[in-house]
Amino acid sequence: MKKKIVLAALFILPVVVYLFFASGVNNFGRLPILTQKIAGISEMDPSVQLKNKITILGFLGNNVEKMQGNAFNLNQKIYKRFGEFNDFQMIMVVPEGNEEQVEEMKTELGKLSNVDKWHFAFGSENEIKTFFESLKTNVDLDENLATPNVFIIDKDLSLRGRTDDEDEGVKYGFDTSSVAELNNKMVDDVKIILAEYRLALKKNNADRSK
Repeated sequence: MKKKIVLAALFILPVVVYLFFASGVNNFGRLPILTQKIAGISEMDPSVQLKNKITILGFLGNNVEKMQGNAFNLNQKIYKRFGEFNDFQMIMVVPEGNEEQVEEMKTELGKLSNVDKWHFAFGSENEIKTFFESLKTNVDLDENLATPNVFIIDKDLSLRGRTDDEDEGVKYGFDTSSVAELNNKMVDDVKIILAEYRLALKKNNADRSK
């Protein structure tokens, strides 16, 4: 009888452990949707689009030079790590009239990495405010139409973030002035959403081959 119990335990225990961890991976494998279907950015600037891309979205405002340090942090900690993924991009929203400052920023960023997936969307003050409001976050743009926070937007134009962040509870964006926050939180969340889409792609390919 004891032998049967031992054999049963040896057989069942690995299965239970596998199911436990499989369930954990499945639950951890999706980054929560905080806002569904934000406004399309192409209506403001037809040269860029969010659809079918995993986007890191930021708002540089009228003082682009002041935000240069934030952009460098983002470039070094996020873009250089994930920029090689085909569907990954950076979009920074900037008020019209700052095109020259943006070109200067791109030149400086280009000294550190390839900037092919850095895109800049230009719009009027009202267009930028309306677009930002569609994110429905708990942060605000400052008087220059800027924020140090950047946001993860998925391929279906939904804002992704955290619902149980240890510091903020619901976390809509990531503070680019904090290297620690980019390293300790944003890197993990970008990994999750990229893995989510990779797994979905593998599943679709597997289903087609059946």
